[in-house]
Amino acid sequence: MRVVLCNEVIRELDFASQCMFAQKLGYYGLEIAPFTLDENPHLIRANRRAELRRMATDAGISITGLHWLLVAPKGLSIVSPDNVLRRKTIDVILGLIDLCSDLGGKIIVHGSPMQRNILPDDSVELAWERAQDVFSAVVEAARSAGIVYCIEPLAQTDTNFINSVEQAAKLVQSINSPAFQTMIDTSAARTESLSTPDLIDRWMPTGIIKHIHFNDPNRLGPGQGNTRFSMIAAALRRQNYSGLVGVEPFEYIPDGCASAARAMGYIQGVFEELMTEVPSSPHQITSAGRP
Repeated sequence: MRVVLCNEVIRELDFASQCMFAQKLGYYGLEIAPFTLDENPHLIRANRRAELRRMATDAGISITGLHWLLVAPKGLSIVSPDNVLRRKTIDVILGLIDLCSDLGGKIIVHGSPMQRNILPDDSVELAWERAQDVFSAVVEAARSAGIVYCIEPLAQTDTNFINSVEQAAKLVQSINSPAFQTMIDTSAARTESLSTPDLIDRWMPTGIIKHIHFNDPNRLGPGQGNTRFSMIAAALRRQNYSGLVGVEPFEYIPDGCASAARAMGYIQGVFEELMTEVPSSPHQITSAGRP
């Protein structure tokens, strides 16, 4: 399992420094939040895209994909009743798919909680139809670019639309494309009916789980809370997961660089101990004493 860092964690650094810092910590790659690159990231010019990709290559690190898509430009929504606004949102997503491809990324994680909230007086059924229309309009572009586009289930405290893997699976089924899948966020899973290891065991065999984010429900990085990541790692191993593990804390203590460093050291320890042990049952803690 290859560990990548969500780059907004260290966004106070310039991009070249982000790449070098993450590589020195042992991260395989950076997962880019487009708003950290530009106020209109879907319009970044070709020469700048090539420059960003070259910076990563020079540092010996990959740009694996994008996440937190719709922060910039402001005002976007996949469920708004405003047809013009949804058309603009589709255009931005299509531009971000091109950006991801140009940067060498292969996965897009669609979280963006504020840009998918259903208004209090709006119809949930119509919001579902609008979201389906948006994703149906962009999925072929993702497929053509060799990108897997993942809708991210988020906690009910963050958004009121797609709050569980089961709901995400319903949307995946409705879009019906191998380029449109879902993922698991270990912090968002706090409002699921199953634990994260059980979510992995339940849904990964279906083939729709293509990515995972590591963070604690307290919004800090892995290892800075009570989540037993040894159990999560063991579940991923049971399911033969060989994809990316994205580190995505939302609050950085004492700061972003230290948070990124601590998370990587913790995860490396969990994975190293996991490789030396053979679990006797699906729910055995696989690293003695490690939370």
